[in-house]
Amino acid sequence: MHSLAVPLDHAVSSATDEATLVRAAQAERSQFAILYDRYIDRIYAYTRTRVASDEDAADLTQQIFVRALDALPRYRERRVPFAAWLFRIARNATVDYHRRRRTALTWDSVPEALHPHADLDLEAGALHRDDMARLRVLLRDLAPDTRELLALRFAAGLSIAEVAAVIGKSEEATKKRILRTLQTLKERYHEHD
Repeated sequence: MHSLAVPLDHAVSSATDEATLVRAAQAERSQFAILYDRYIDRIYAYTRTRVASDEDAADLTQQIFVRALDALPRYRERRVPFAAWLFRIARNATVDYHRRRRTALTWDSVPEALHPHADLDLEAGALHRDDMARLRVLLRDLAPDTRELLALRFAAGLSIAEVAAVIGKSEEATKKRILRTLQTLKERYHEHD
């Protein structure tokens, strides 16, 4: 069995590299481009699960990075990791977006491009679409804050620790909630087999 864990020395090195990038961007705004490139795809994937169209996701992603750049001088590394800080801005921007629009987004509107896929033959493709339809129904029935939790973890690709920092809960509580949610989804998914 292969471990997906990142070696400790790599994780420390990555955090140090990111801290260096953040300090450089705080000293010289043009250096923010490196952080932008590092996070643009993850922020877009997260926002795309939270809004109804690609255009809205692109606009919201742009707004998030503008807010982050404006707030960057106030970011302090010791409080939360940069990724959690950035996704907290994304989460707040998304809440503001929905408050202004007063629209509800269903999981059905998440684009096919963000669904996991593989090269499928016609029959397998039909089965995959059926599976995805069942999963969308299950996700739609979740509470909005639970869908948010899953979007942060899986669409944005945040670690459990980063999700915990974004939502302001302990890492252990966040991990338990995600695991419980996944177990419940799995049980409900297989109820009709």
